[in-house]
Amino acid sequence: MSRKRRMFDIEMPEEPAAAEPRVNDLEQGSKRRGPMASAIAENAGALTARAEAEAKIRAENDALAHEYVALKRAGLVIRPVPLDDVLITALVRDRKAGPDADLPELVTSIREVGLSNPIRVEAREDGKYELIQGFRRLSAYRELAKADASTWGTIPAVILPHGEGLASLYRQMVDENLIRKDISFAEMALTAQAYAADPSTKPNDVDRAVKELFHSANYSKRSYIRAFARLLDLLGPFLIYPEAISRNLGLALSKRIEEDETIVRDIRARLSKFRDRSTANEIGVLRAVLERDVSAPATTKGSAPVDKTRRPRTTFEFGQGARRVKCVAGVGQLTLKVDRDLTAVDRKKLEHGIARLLDSLD
Repeated sequence: MSRKRRMFDIEMPEEPAAAEPRVNDLEQGSKRRGPMASAIAENAGALTARAEAEAKIRAENDALAHEYVALKRAGLVIRPVPLDDVLITALVRDRKAGPDADLPELVTSIREVGLSNPIRVEAREDGKYELIQGFRRLSAYRELAKADASTWGTIPAVILPHGEGLASLYRQMVDENLIRKDISFAEMALTAQAYAADPSTKPNDVDRAVKELFHSANYSKRSYIRAFARLLDLLGPFLIYPEAISRNLGLALSKRIEEDETIVRDIRARLSKFRDRSTANEIGVLRAVLERDVSAPATTKGSAPVDKTRRPRTTFEFGQGARRVKCVAGVGQLTLKVDRDLTAVDRKKLEHGIARLLDSLD
């Protein structure tokens, strides 16, 4: 007898529509990812972060590079430069060649305190450097390097890029020296002469060279430099210590030579007699000739006697706004002629102005 199989009808509930995954479900799903998927995801995130960091570093490097180039062009980057790589060939120095009596003091100062102001050079195409500013500082370092090359074999320098142009280099050298009190008018005149004689520069005469080189100087200083340049044209080969000629002596000689060039022969003859000449000897000759020529009466052939007892003086005119001012400067006197009634100016104000004028001449 067979057993009957009994069938049951079971009603299964219909499956609900798939719901949107919830955030928690996704988080749980991500936690349930396999190790390979997790590694890939982590590696992708790391690569993204690394790319972002590299991009940021590149941007910072580019900014620093641009900043460095700008600072270098502005002369604000200082680097140590080997002394043997610094050349002095392009510019005629405004320092007279020869022994520098004050150099030992500078050497001592640099040895004990250090160099407070670096030299200035221009990069050359051959890897060397052309000196622009700092001739005495370079000379002092070379003296120090003779005793200790390992310590003083390099010198801090501001390096300008190649291609500044000769005129620009001269202007930089001259402008730095204008603020130095120990630079003489004869040395400035020699620089102007060398600049005018250089075929690479535009000015072909000293007057234009002075105007271009010493543009930062006032009118009076430029006129003094021109006067010294004329004096050196006549006496230069006979002078050993032109830098020792004071402003007043040089201007007086220049003025007297303009009035009577015959004294040039006398000065040359006197200077030629000295074999072992000192600074005092040379300046003594110039003063003696000037004093004798000013005080002694003289005549010229076929003319009336010439009065040489008058003292040397300087006369010039210049513009001040719409006015013209004529100035006559002599020994112990200064005369100004201006198209203005100065009696209308308050006395205190006039005294103050004259005092400021006299202070500015010292």
